[in-house]
Amino acid sequence: MDLTRILQLGASVIQQNSDQATTGIATDQLVSALQNVLGSQGGGFDLGSLVGRLQEGGLGNLAASWLGTGANAAISPDDVASFLGSGKIREFASQLGISTQSAQAAIADALPEMIDKASPGGALLENLAGNLGGFGDIVGKLF
Repeated sequence: MDLTRILQLGASVIQQNSDQATTGIATDQLVSALQNVLGSQGGGFDLGSLVGRLQEGGLGNLAASWLGTGANAAISPDDVASFLGSGKIREFASQLGISTQSAQAAIADALPEMIDKASPGGALLENLAGNLGGFGDIVGKLF
């Protein structure tokens, strides 16, 4: 599964959630917004960095469940806001024309599935675009 498919999966999860504000948003619009909000400062999509930020924010146990082979633990919308920051949430919400509450919930729905599918059996897929440096070290610290 490549990066585009991971982002499309996240978009699909958001489109199928129970929030009427997000269910009708076009896939390409969601993919772009997800890439912007979850991407690194340099503009690339860096899953290793994302997982590292979760760990640094005290959410390593959640990330470990997404990387592992068991059930994915849920992340709360409040945790999404605290680890991404209110600016990123507002940007995501603005790009999609939804409230910040809907934005937080959408990301909370999509993130576990995206990380899970990008790491079958706990190993990050090698063919994802973006900077994946240091990911092995992060995974090692989680388990």
